[in-house]
Amino acid sequence: MIKRTLTLLEIMIVIFLITIITGAIGYNMKGALEKGKVFRTERAMEQIREIILLRLAEGMEMSKILSNLPQVVKSSGLAKDPEALLKDGWGVPFEIKPNRSRDDVEISSKKLFAYQTAHGVKSHNHSADEDDI
Repeated sequence: MIKRTLTLLEIMIVIFLITIITGAIGYNMKGALEKGKVFRTERAMEQIREIILLRLAEGMEMSKILSNLPQVVKSSGLAKDPEALLKDGWGVPFEIKPNRSRDDVEISSKKLFAYQTAHGVKSHNHSADEDDI
């Protein structure tokens, strides 16, 4: 009976193939993670805007809402984690400014803008302009 053993070359080829497959999977995962950050950022922007508009409808002044936004979000009961909601998918706080034309806000994220610019994605500005369509 002949006993066959693996040669060093065969082992190296297997390791090389595993490395290539792992690299391809990792490359695809990075894209999925970035898309997840974009999705999380866009949903957070919508949720923050809704909370602010709800408080405005209740009669609260825009200046008071924005000056005490973490507490306003927390007291709304609409956010599971208010601290995390006020940050984009990359962990950077949103820039939130009142829209001067009417009672609305402009919410932006520098990281989201950079991602959209780098990938040629049309920007979704979450402000009063959405209602003008």
